[in-house]
Amino acid sequence: MLGEPRKHSRTGGENRHSRIPIQGYSPRVSVTLTGLVERITYENEQSGFRVVRLGKVEGEGARSTSAVVVGSFQAVGPGMRLRVTGDYVVDARHGEQFRAEVVVPIEPNTLIGIERYLASGLIPGVGPAMAKRIVQTFELRTFDVLDREPGRLTEVQGLGPKRRKEIQQSWAAQRALSGVLVLLSSHGASHSLALRIWKHYGDRAASIVQRSPYRLALDVRGVGFKTADRLAASLGIARDHPERCQAGVVHVLGELAESGHVLAERAALVASVAQLLEVDEVHIETAIDALFAQERVFVDGDGVYLYRLYRAECEVARGARRLLEQEALPAPGVEKALEDFEKKRKIELAPSQRRAVETAARERLAVITGGPGVGKTTIVRALLAVLEGQGLKVRLAAPTGRAAKRLAEATGREASTLHRLLELDPRQGGFQRDSDRPLEADALIVDEASMVDIELGAALFAALPEKVRLLFVGDADQLPSVGPGALLRDLLEAGNVPSQRLTEIFRQAAASGIVQNAHRILRGEMPETGDAENPAADFFIVRKRTPEEAAETVRELVLNRIPKRFQLDPRKDIQVLTPMHRGPAGTLSLNELLQGALNPSGPAIESRNQTLRVGDKVIQTKNDYDREVFNGDVGFIESVDPEARSLEVRFDHGSVEYDEGALDSLMLSYAISVHKSQGSEYPALVLPLLTTHFVMLSKNLLYTAVTRARRLCVLVADPRALSLAVADTRREVRRTRLAERLRGERDVGRA
Repeated sequence: MLGEPRKHSRTGGENRHSRIPIQGYSPRVSVTLTGLVERITYENEQSGFRVVRLGKVEGEGARSTSAVVVGSFQAVGPGMRLRVTGDYVVDARHGEQFRAEVVVPIEPNTLIGIERYLASGLIPGVGPAMAKRIVQTFELRTFDVLDREPGRLTEVQGLGPKRRKEIQQSWAAQRALSGVLVLLSSHGASHSLALRIWKHYGDRAASIVQRSPYRLALDVRGVGFKTADRLAASLGIARDHPERCQAGVVHVLGELAESGHVLAERAALVASVAQLLEVDEVHIETAIDALFAQERVFVDGDGVYLYRLYRAECEVARGARRLLEQEALPAPGVEKALEDFEKKRKIELAPSQRRAVETAARERLAVITGGPGVGKTTIVRALLAVLEGQGLKVRLAAPTGRAAKRLAEATGREASTLHRLLELDPRQGGFQRDSDRPLEADALIVDEASMVDIELGAALFAALPEKVRLLFVGDADQLPSVGPGALLRDLLEAGNVPSQRLTEIFRQAAASGIVQNAHRILRGEMPETGDAENPAADFFIVRKRTPEEAAETVRELVLNRIPKRFQLDPRKDIQVLTPMHRGPAGTLSLNELLQGALNPSGPAIESRNQTLRVGDKVIQTKNDYDREVFNGDVGFIESVDPEARSLEVRFDHGSVEYDEGALDSLMLSYAISVHKSQGSEYPALVLPLLTTHFVMLSKNLLYTAVTRARRLCVLVADPRALSLAVADTRREVRRTRLAERLRGERDVGRA
């Protein structure tokens, strides 16, 4: 198990299905062609991705008189003439194609050309016969009439009022869309971006882009500040324009939220935004005040919040304080219920476990925390026996599907994700359960509570009925939630929330090297490697100093050594975690290496500088309410359509389709960051830990990683890095004011 890995060639990682430039054509050198649309081979209206065949192709870079054009662009029809700019590529499955970056329809200037253009299917309700009548009526002035005098369609024989209105609306929509596309493409934007802008603003799109380009970053999903800033610069917007400064403030607050912070210190925020935008700080101060007046940020003394995060923090504080202000409940029969539970399970609860159950049975709000092997699951089972013995309706929930599944298996009761419990409405992006329609439960137990961020916590507290018991169970020593906030830590640090911290490791768990080493790490001690000859050993340390050596060892462990000794599936049962994304031992390089070893060939598409292939393990990187998949969900690609640039992923809860517009939310997950692993458990875990990971090394991070392993944990570590991590007492400090609000030291806003 611990011997040196055999040397392997890395040629298996080559991508045989990627698009590569034809010799003599660089993808950086644009070619412009013109041609006539002969056929629409494929189109996806949602993403705008299309495959069309052009005939009568002309242009300096033309390779023949026809071309297959692929890309995201506006709807076109047979007979239309197009000007396309891009480059030639070779697709392993479909051969030579022209990948278009910009597609501009060219208006015909002959009667036959105008007739074909109108009859192309671009305008609903206009077929060949109607197109002929319109052109016969207006001749070469047809486009001018449709643009400037659409009322004259009454002159066309056989065209009724309803059909006239439909043609006017369709023509106006197409012209407006074309205007947006031309405007945006001239400023470096892609068609898919233009399509999103058009869908959001409709006919107002062009004027909004020209007058207020920074609104795009606030209003349009998938448009960030940097994209809007490039457009604005191209349009000549001044660097110190008020809207630019306001957008910069929102952008930096958003980046801080992605790093877990709920608010920013005003002085630091002002300095950061001023540096980013290269403007005087006085403009940023003015921008913050303007955003506060618009209720887009909230200013709380020397702190500045995105307004939604301020509301969320106050919602949690109000809800928690409401529960804390209620008197403790009588819990008749607790002793008898616990005796019956012990007899049935043939166990004896420790005094700390009994106190935890009694606290949770009596208090309206309580927290139970502790590391692996301390009996948290036993407490949940015991509490269920007590509460259900009183005839109470108890609901179980966890932040993720995998955590909910484990909770259900451990208790023998139904458990759901918090999103399902709160009845997520994908169309609205919100929850159907709220203060107007609260949950139907007498008690609610939430497991893996360290993963609950402030916004999900706010939705939960808002949906609680007036009389309810709420118990959070989790490990406060793990890294905090992926989303903003540190809910579990804040509840404990407030000092007024009834809680029980469990520290005693029970006999069965004490035999596990994983459990023992997790607690050693918490105490600041070095973990110990297991005996390679002991078949029960479950924790190993393989010493490697360089990232390259570590990466190759990780590959050998996943591909051969672990599957051979432990009979585990390398794709489904073994998870590689790593502290960072960059470098030879980061997620990006390791994913490429492991994909090449485990899944080197098959139908694939390129997205975000990675190859996504049938059979690949992938992770969702952002919440997608439409598809009901959430940040951290892991699945396997079931099918890929390279022509349509779409694929299907099977998650624990079912299959989900992804079109081109959604692909950027998927990443390969043979290797993922420790942060992304929260709430999950894996049969086997491999963790490279090196001095190049210095900025991320901490006891917190190492502990979180080790506690994700169920049957086997292997550290591929430089002893110096391991020593640094164990000695480093840094916690991931997040800026929140929830604990202060829970103690009543700050206002909790209005409901």
